[in-house]
Amino acid sequence: MARIGFYSGSFDPVTFGHTDVIARAAELVDRLVIGVGMHPSKNPLFSTDKRVEMLRMETAIIADKSGTEIDIVTFDNLAVDAARSEGATVIFRGLRDGTDFDYEMQMAGMNGAMAPDIQTVFVAASPQVRHIAANLVRQVAKMGGDVGGFVSPEIEACLKKHCGTS
Repeated sequence: MARIGFYSGSFDPVTFGHTDVIARAAELVDRLVIGVGMHPSKNPLFSTDKRVEMLRMETAIIADKSGTEIDIVTFDNLAVDAARSEGATVIFRGLRDGTDFDYEMQMAGMNGAMAPDIQTVFVAASPQVRHIAANLVRQVAKMGGDVGGFVSPEIEACLKKHCGTS
């Protein structure tokens, strides 16, 4: 029986923090489904299609290295329902600090009540990426700052093109 994991987020844009969690989660499952959330209340910088495209680009090497099948899907319902629809038995969540822990513990409790058959596994961010947050990366990029230490060169180019900076 294949072990299937689910990792969700907005990935706007995908950062080194995201790929850190993805790479480590991929080592624990046979198939990792990355769910790109589409929420009407959010106003993302990149379209859903572009975020999926960027994730495919960023995860290809991780999939090859780990031998794990990585699929990218979109969803507009509860993450736990999206995980269930993909056959996942594990939801991966990245933790940067205590604030993330408090929020994610509440979410894990709610998900556990709704889907007791799906476990939540917390992946602590590696020290070198712990400070990276996609919302801050967007802000720096919009103001013409250097985001090279937070995203891959390919994502940096997408940000520069989208934000009209050089």
